[in-house]
Amino acid sequence: MLENLLEQNKIWAAKTQKENPHFFEELAKQQKPDYLWIGCADSRVPSNQIINMPPGEIFVHRNVANLVIHSDLNCLSVIQYAVFNLKIKDIIVCGHYGCGGVKAALETDNHGLIDNWLFHIKKSIRTHSKKLETVQGDKQVNLMCELNVIEQVNNVCHTTIVQEAWTHGIDVSVHGWIYGLEDGLIKDLQVSVSNNDELAAMEENLYKE
Repeated sequence: MLENLLEQNKIWAAKTQKENPHFFEELAKQQKPDYLWIGCADSRVPSNQIINMPPGEIFVHRNVANLVIHSDLNCLSVIQYAVFNLKIKDIIVCGHYGCGGVKAALETDNHGLIDNWLFHIKKSIRTHSKKLETVQGDKQVNLMCELNVIEQVNNVCHTTIVQEAWTHGIDVSVHGWIYGLEDGLIKDLQVSVSNNDELAAMEENLYKE
């Protein structure tokens, strides 16, 4: 099976080279992506493919349930490099409906090691318990998927990285999107934050009863 993957790589590289003889030559020189994508590690949500962008156009960080945790040096390093080295202006947090991580966090079962990671979602579930009580089943999961994206937008904005950028007048905005596995479409959650005033307004709306 691994040989098959290597063969597929050769086919893709040859096809790409045929369509654009200078593609890899230009790509190898430097990366100048315009966007940072923070998404879920789910194999059904390939960032470049669902927004129809070729390699080199988007800087990507993915983990289970698209979380931004302030002790996660991996994620923070990606954000730091994106903002201060790549000069990226837009950070997109993109979750997806039916997220397995969110589903697991809503359950009471023991899932092993990953429960340490999902604990951060469980805290948000408690915060939004009244909203979540209004729906059940898949609707509840999908509502929490949306709320989780917005919570992560909030977390990105509160990182020392983004706060430092805003303090120094660096133009960077954070956006919340969610992807539909059943139709392939991305929904803009109408959460875009470019400064601390907008962050305060977003938080007021997020945490109101």
